[in-house]
Amino acid sequence: MKIGVLICDDVNPALEPQHGNYKVMFSRLLLAVDKTLDLQFYWVNHNEFPNKLSECDAYMTTGSKSGVMDDDAWIKRMEDLVRQIHQAQIPFVGICFGHQMLAKALGGEVFKAKVGWGVGTVIAKVSKPQAWMKPYQKKFNLLVSHQDQILRLPNDGQIIAGNDFCPVSMMQVGHTSLGIQAHPEFCAAYSKALIEKRKDTIPENVQKRGFTSLKLPTDGLLVARWMLNFIEMGIEHRSSNQHHPQ
Repeated sequence: MKIGVLICDDVNPALEPQHGNYKVMFSRLLLAVDKTLDLQFYWVNHNEFPNKLSECDAYMTTGSKSGVMDDDAWIKRMEDLVRQIHQAQIPFVGICFGHQMLAKALGGEVFKAKVGWGVGTVIAKVSKPQAWMKPYQKKFNLLVSHQDQILRLPNDGQIIAGNDFCPVSMMQVGHTSLGIQAHPEFCAAYSKALIEKRKDTIPENVQKRGFTSLKLPTDGLLVARWMLNFIEMGIEHRSSNQHHPQ
C-alpha cells in the first residue's frame, strides 16, 4: 500500500534535532503499525504536489502552523487537491490542518474557536462507532495543538468522535475521507516543546493545564491502526465502485 503524506509545515529548526521533521514523525508512527507500507512524501508547503492522483493508493496530511483560511497560494492549491482526492474516492486522512481543510474544501466552515487554544493531551469520546475502529475503544487520548475548529460539517460529513472543547474531534465524509483534529504522530516531549515555544500566545492557565495533561498516556498507535484500517476499507470501496458503477 502506497500512502502519499502531504507535508504542510516545517518543524521549528530549534526542535528538529531532538524530535525530527514531519517525515520522521509520520514514518515512525505508520511503520510501527505496518512496516510494509510504502510512504511517499510531498512538501506541499513548498509547492511540491503529486503530478497525478494515481501516484498513491491513499493520501494523508500533517498539521500546520498555517490556517486553512490563509491566502497562501499553496493552501489554495492544497484545497483543490483535497477536493479532487475526495471526488476521485481515493482514501484521505486529514490530520489537524488537513482535518479542517477537508471540511473547508467540501463546503464546511472553519473558524478560530472562542474557547481558544487546545494544547496537551485530550480525551475524545466515540459517538458513532465504525467498522474500521478495530481494536475498538469508546474513548481515546491524543495530543493536540490548535486554535481553529470546524464550525459546520461539509455535505455528507458526520461526527465520529468529540468532546466539549472540540465537538468535531473526528469526522468522516462519505466512505473515503477521514478528518482527525488531534496529532497521533506527536509525542509528549514534542507537545511540551511546542507549548513552551508558543508561551507568548497561549494563556498561562492553558499552558499549565496542558503541561499537567502530558502525564496521561496517549493512543497514537491505536488511532494509526484505525487510520490504516480506514484506508484499506476505502480502497476496497473505491475498487468495488469502479467494478460496479452506479
